[in-house]
Amino acid sequence: MTLAGGLGLGLEVVFGAAGSCEPAPLTHLGQLLQVMGTFLGLSLFSIGGGNTLLTEYHHLSVERFCWLTTQQFNDLYALAEAAPGPSSMLVGLLGMGAAWRDGPLWALLTGVLAEVALLLPSTLLVVTVCLSWNRFRQSPWRLAFERAMGPITLGVLFAVGVRILRLSDTNPAGAAVSLIVCVLVLTTRLSPLWMMAAAGLLGGLGVIQR
Repeated sequence: MTLAGGLGLGLEVVFGAAGSCEPAPLTHLGQLLQVMGTFLGLSLFSIGGGNTLLTEYHHLSVERFCWLTTQQFNDLYALAEAAPGPSSMLVGLLGMGAAWRDGPLWALLTGVLAEVALLLPSTLLVVTVCLSWNRFRQSPWRLAFERAMGPITLGVLFAVGVRILRLSDTNPAGAAVSLIVCVLVLTTRLSPLWMMAAAGLLGGLGVIQR
């Protein structure tokens, strides 16, 4: 089996299962515009990184537009986090999931444009702000803004973590492992790689089931 064939088969496994609801019928162009419009609207709200919008990603792709099932969403989130690169890689995978019914090539185009729609406006804004940010280095407004954003970002990330736990832990063993990992992260300096390896081993042995 070629690499391209293996990748296509893997994506078919993730995207192929039927969802709990059917997406509204759209033309290829309509689907593309819907995906781009969705992520353009979210682009300027990703305070603290792409993961801060995870709850909204799930609401839109699973509950509102029915692009994916919750299990598919969880699989794509895990894939995006395991791969090297920013957490916003998830958006490209969600875009692919939205258009997978129209074929792999159309799904690839939709995924790329979804990623561009999310990243381009926020990137342009950040570049514009950075060009003038140092002019206000002594301004009390800048200091107040920077201090206020820290707790806000941490609060949003905590809420996202709780959301992921509620979506992913569907059995007592999984919930117990998540609780143990949280305690270890907060109380030790153990590398997360060891925790990921242990969780992967438990999953491979069937102790943790999806």
